Order: sequence, then C-alpha cells, then structure tokens
Amino acid sequence: MTNSCRLPLLFGVMMSATVGFAQNTKKNPESTEIWEPQPRVITSGAKPGDAPSDAQILFDGKNLDQWVTLDGTPPIWKVQDGAFTVAPNGKDIKTKKEFGDFQLHVEWRSPAQVDTTKKGQQRGNSGIFLQGRYEIQVLDNYGNKTYGNGQASSVYKQHIPLVNACRKPGEWQNYDIFFTAPRFNSEGRVVIPAYVTVIHNGVITLNHVAIWGPTEYIGLPVYKSYDKGPIVLQDHGNPVSFRNIWIREI
Repeated sequence: MTNSCRLPLLFGVMMSATVGFAQNTKKNPESTEIWEPQPRVITSGAKPGDAPSDAQILFDGKNLDQWVTLDGTPPIWKVQDGAFTVAPNGKDIKTKKEFGDFQLHVEWRSPAQVDTTKKGQQRGNSGIFLQGRYEIQVLDNYGNKTYGNGQASSVYKQHIPLVNACRKPGEWQNYDIFFTAPRFNSEGRVVIPAYVTVIHNGVITLNHVAIWGPTEYIGLPVYKSYDKGPIVLQDHGNPVSFRNIWIREI
C-alpha cells in the first residue's frame, strides 16, 4: 500500500470508531475499545541500535552492494572492520532503492586525528540526504563551533539542533531519524511539507520540525513535486566512516 493510500484509510478507521462510540451509549470500558486492525508483529533488536526484523539492511559491515554513486557506478569507498569510509574523490553514494516515509538508523565517526588548522565546516564533514534532497548534517562539533543551522544533526541551512550531543572525534555516534515525506496536490504544489525528528546519541535534537524544501547551500529552498528518493551519503572530502545502517518503511 502506498503512503498516499494510508492516510485516507487511517482517517476512515478513525471516523468509523468515532461513529461507533457515538452509537454505543453504554458506559462501560468495552465501549471505547478498538479491536481491529491489530498491529502487525515484529521482533525488535536485541539491544539499542540493532535492526528490528522488518528493517532493510543498507550496510551489514561487509560490502556496499546496496549502494551506487550518483552516476550509477560502483562505490570506491573503503570497507574495513565492519565500517566504510569516504574515499578521496570517491563521490557521493546513494541507495539503489528509493523510499517514502521511513525510520533510518545510521552510525558515523569523524576522524580521531584532528587537524587543528581546520575549524568549523572543515572538520569531519559529511551529510545524510533524505530522499536525496534534505541534508541532515554530519560534522565534528566537539569543541568546534560553527553556525547553528550547519552543525551536527541540523537540517542543513534550516533547523538548529536543540542541543549539541556530539561525542569526541574518533568515537562512534548514532542518528535515529524519523522522516515523513511531503505531500503534493495534482498540480504539483506542496500541501504538507516534509517533517523530521532526529535523535543524536540517544538525545532528541530535532523534534518533528517542518522541512522548508530541498537543501540549498546558497539561497532559499523550493519544493518541487516528486514521489520517492534514495538515501545519499555525502563525500565532503573528509574521511568520515559509517556502519550499521538500516531503514524501516513506515
């Protein structure tokens, strides 16, 4: 079932339940119980960060078979010790599959050796582009000040994180990202913007914020109609590493 179909179905279930409540005038616990539909059963991960049974594994620590460069060629990013690292001139990479609404888990690490001559956006810079359009910033912001809407876990050039939850360079960090895609009308105009929630190292840093449009380095974002899109990881010239990447379509 497509995302566009789920919203009317959910609304219909809610309306049916409301009518049922109105018709049942008995004052007892059963009058407000809804038995159908039942949530489908899945198996959660054994520990935080582990993929649940309904997740799609985008990187299992072994290879980049689920990824290609933006021009469709195989990635040259190096896979080693259960992680992969941005390669010099390795180009951005994207998932072969495209997604709508989803829950995404990504673990990342900035280089342990810090070049003290580099500051701000020059340290541990990469990015996670949701549907290939909306960048969640990856950056070493441990004792490294930059503009607020450009620091780690921001929607780049849009939303400032509620807090700075960065760990020291060289330590693994994690993002849990909950994304709702925008909705467009038949004329291609956005009627509901995209929304995102980001949890950085177990701390909520963006709380269901509306995305203004695709990420722009210069200028203001403008929505254009589309259906789905890939997850894109950015080559910003810094040897940032990634591991344990999985996604759940919702």
